[in-house]
Amino acid sequence: MNAFAPLSSVERITAGIAASLDEFVDLRRDLHRHPELAFAETRTSAIVADRLKSWGYEVATGIAGTGVVGVLRRGEGRSLAIRADMDALPIEEQTNLPYASLNAGAMHACGHDGHTSILLAAAKTLAQHGRFSGTLNLIFQPAEEIGAGAARMIGEGLFDRFPSDAVFGLHNWPGFESGRFAFVEGPAMASVDLAIVTIAGRGGHGAEPHNTVDPVLVAAHVITALQSVVSRNVDPRDMAVVTVGSIHGGSASNVIPDSVELKLTVRAYRPEQRLEIRDRIVSLIGAQAQSFGATARVDYRFGFPSVVNHASETAFARRVAVHSFGPGAVDDAFKPRTASEDFAFMLQERPGTYLFVGNGDSASLHSPHYDFNDAIIAPAAAYWANLAEAYLTQPADQELR
Repeated sequence: MNAFAPLSSVERITAGIAASLDEFVDLRRDLHRHPELAFAETRTSAIVADRLKSWGYEVATGIAGTGVVGVLRRGEGRSLAIRADMDALPIEEQTNLPYASLNAGAMHACGHDGHTSILLAAAKTLAQHGRFSGTLNLIFQPAEEIGAGAARMIGEGLFDRFPSDAVFGLHNWPGFESGRFAFVEGPAMASVDLAIVTIAGRGGHGAEPHNTVDPVLVAAHVITALQSVVSRNVDPRDMAVVTVGSIHGGSASNVIPDSVELKLTVRAYRPEQRLEIRDRIVSLIGAQAQSFGATARVDYRFGFPSVVNHASETAFARRVAVHSFGPGAVDDAFKPRTASEDFAFMLQERPGTYLFVGNGDSASLHSPHYDFNDAIIAPAAAYWANLAEAYLTQPADQELR
């Protein structure tokens, strides 16, 4: 059996998306005007739920507080989940756009307004024009930016309540050609962990350093030593990041403080490497501090794991893009990213893949100057609709083709 519907079906989906495109550009800009932070996406989730209900979806709300799931059932067959994130960032917008944020200190600086609009556009077209047999679960997730939404939805029974054979998600990517797609098998985004280091010495007068145990000096040596963690403990063919992004200690030039605090971000692709780096950081910091007569406490906090895409689902997702838009729509030179995504938790629960779509020449993610590119709503929404039809027209006992 052919895994994909004929091209006439792709044209049907494309026409359906085009007919409603203005509606979803307007929606995206409305969401941009009214950004809401993690677990406070009440207005956004209400809009999502109302739209889904109006198109005939069964709608569940209140999952992880503000999460929404829309379910469209048509006959027997596979079950598919597609996820979009909804939350904004605590950033003061500086775009001066006519639809700039009206909420002080909050901004859609990562494109979640676009991700939500894309999935809703696909949802409407699938409800009105979709042809498949199976169950479609559309997940609108809160709190991605703080890495808490996916895990909380799962913990509240997401995949028990809405059984899904596979789960897919996407992210726009600035600096990558507008509307092109990229697929990465295996590790696609890094894990992210936080280490808060407190170096305790003995403070005193800056004119008498010999009577102190200077934690500032110790911190300097610790920072230098940390540069060896990746260069001398990680296989050069792998990736890891150890960055000291914050250092605080003392308040006067002539006073040696009692302690200094460092904050580190730590990233890796492989789970075993993540643990090895943690162990090396903790032991190295302790040894450096001890060598100066100081002590160090490392509060190491695991964030969320690396995004590891499953081979079969990634290959399938790529074939959907080629079938829908032609080989030129796919960039096979796209490399894994060192940014992080809590969709990783969903991929630990179900097979699937997390793909990328180009946002064009925009400001970077998390920039106060960033804006989502509305030109990618149509191709990305058509992609989701085509993927849903392709996945849900295959027999449940057949391997993905």
